[in-house]
Amino acid sequence: MEVNNLIIIGSGPAGYSAALYAAREDFKPLLVGGFQKGGQLTLTGVVENYPGFPEGIDGTTLMELFRKQSERFGAKIIDDDVTSVDLSKRPFEINVGETKNYSKSVIIATGASAMWLGLESEKRLTGKGVSSCATCDGPFFKNKDVVVVGGGDTAMEDSNFLTRFANSVTIVHRRNEFRASKIMQKKTLSNPKIRVIWDSVVEEVIGAEKVEGVKIKNLKTGETSMLKVGGVFVAIGHRPNTQFLNGQLKLDEKGYIITTDEVKTAIEGVFVAGDVADHKYRQAVTAASSGVKAALEARAYLNGASGSV
Repeated sequence: MEVNNLIIIGSGPAGYSAALYAAREDFKPLLVGGFQKGGQLTLTGVVENYPGFPEGIDGTTLMELFRKQSERFGAKIIDDDVTSVDLSKRPFEINVGETKNYSKSVIIATGASAMWLGLESEKRLTGKGVSSCATCDGPFFKNKDVVVVGGGDTAMEDSNFLTRFANSVTIVHRRNEFRASKIMQKKTLSNPKIRVIWDSVVEEVIGAEKVEGVKIKNLKTGETSMLKVGGVFVAIGHRPNTQFLNGQLKLDEKGYIITTDEVKTAIEGVFVAGDVADHKYRQAVTAASSGVKAALEARAYLNGASGSV
């Protein structure tokens, strides 16, 4: 039975950064990157806020560079999904379909997926005016009219943030009141650049090559209307990709993995990196940073050190 030193589950900035650091120290990590290699960043357009790229860089291209750098130092990468794990025994068992892989240590970097409306037009125009990350993409919408879909704190935060750039922000919410905290509601409703369309949903995103508008349906009257906008921000939440764990790690009420010392879990030798545990920042650079921390902690564990990196 072949036993790996380290298996990293998930690609993206966290997974690739962990693989880079582990590979450079000759731990020969195996990274199971999933079918959506590169993670959420591949769904964006130009990334302007990752350090080192003053002119910006395409999200998919950035992740390809991450991947090449980790492979250069010997990381082995499988573009497939982990179907299940067994963290109750050692070595840890990581299953990819019918293939069983074993490892002395594990880093989970499976991220969190944005929850979408489920529209064909939304999917087609993602990265072309449709976004799930206002802090990532807001600056691209200077002097444009945009729509935010949602009614929670994230929607409120995104809407207020977008008013720094957009000409106007219209929140479309399916109910007649927000579920966000009172303080966030007050801040949002008092912002002169924000208006709300209540009891309504976005039925379609309009546009061929880029967002040109949305079709809105009022759930009480059934009436539909068109709104001309240059951007659509979906802010109805994120779902951490933890289903494959089957309850083997402690999760918070939203499904994010609970950590100690930033990247450690309750199981010695199992570490966490990126958005699968971070519901606050959700940025590429913070995910990369946590991937490095997880790799350093895995190194300490594999070397038999007690908490020292």
